[in-house]
Amino acid sequence: MSPRIKKTRKINELPIIKGFKPYGLESGKNKVEPVMLLYEEYEALRLCDYDMFHHHESSEIMNISRPTFTRIYASARQKVAKAFVEGAQIVIEGGKVYFDSDWYHCETCGCYFNNPEMEKVVENCTLCGSQRVKKYDNDKLSEEEITKNCDDLCICPNCGFEQKHHIGMPCNMEICPQCNTLMRREGSPNCINLKKQ
Repeated sequence: MSPRIKKTRKINELPIIKGFKPYGLESGKNKVEPVMLLYEEYEALRLCDYDMFHHHESSEIMNISRPTFTRIYASARQKVAKAFVEGAQIVIEGGKVYFDSDWYHCETCGCYFNNPEMEKVVENCTLCGSQRVKKYDNDKLSEEEITKNCDDLCICPNCGFEQKHHIGMPCNMEICPQCNTLMRREGSPNCINLKKQ
């Protein structure tokens, strides 16, 4: 049985940094895997611990339910604690998010994408590089439109988990729900051998 499709989470802006690295006498001795802090987890920490919103207010800002927000927030705090205790690097990336910005549609590959850097003019598709892009009305964008007419799969190169590809969301931005590994597009070099097994 395939997992339930996650609702995209709204974040207001990208973090100003891409992560943190530990330093000190012992920091180089431990070869620990980096902790992947998703954009929605970063946003949950920012809203509650920096902007001091309550969980209910934060869930409304992110356009998700309060229980979902609480799970995201708890996951973020657990990951930060793990990084501190184990001396691991924190990398902020990935997740199923959208930004409070204009959306665009590529007429070549069918990709829907947004532009978090609003001062930057969109000239090319972020997925295929085509110049056939047009502004899209946010009110008309739905999960059904994003996933229709797409038969591609995102595959976990670690455990082999498969899920339907979401147009406009690069597979390498999706996290495997079973082992927390970054997914890969079906047919990519990292997944060819896995599919044959």
